[in-house]
Amino acid sequence: MINGPVQSGDLFIFYGLLKSGARGAPEHIDLKGGGAFQGACRFRGRLVDLGGFPGAMDGDTLCHGQVYRLDDAGLIGALDEFEGVDAGDPARSLYVRRRTEILDDDAKPTGQSAWIYWYAKPAGGASDVAEGNWPLEAGKARI
Repeated sequence: MINGPVQSGDLFIFYGLLKSGARGAPEHIDLKGGGAFQGACRFRGRLVDLGGFPGAMDGDTLCHGQVYRLDDAGLIGALDEFEGVDAGDPARSLYVRRRTEILDDDAKPTGQSAWIYWYAKPAGGASDVAEGNWPLEAGKARI
């Protein structure tokens, strides 16, 4: 489910291949030119290993991510495409974009929310990512 339009200045939580320095990151998306990484954050969920990339799902694990401020809303099409979002048919989407609360390192709310790409398929036998923290070197290019 997409909770409204994305606007310039909106925050995102990246927890996998879109994290700064991640192996397997999409080279065709200019994250540095289109915004700025703001630092580490936490969020509640469950990170699963989907074979070279993670998926965040409903859960109560304290997961690790990076906050990213999107300055160029024109990048949202490329981000959604990379994450397999199908706004016309969410049932076909690999991920859905929704808002979630940003937490600090002590799991306290920061008072801010951010967009996050939530895995939209059943996890099947996927294993949980240790400590809810996807390693930068673990990624494999998807697109």
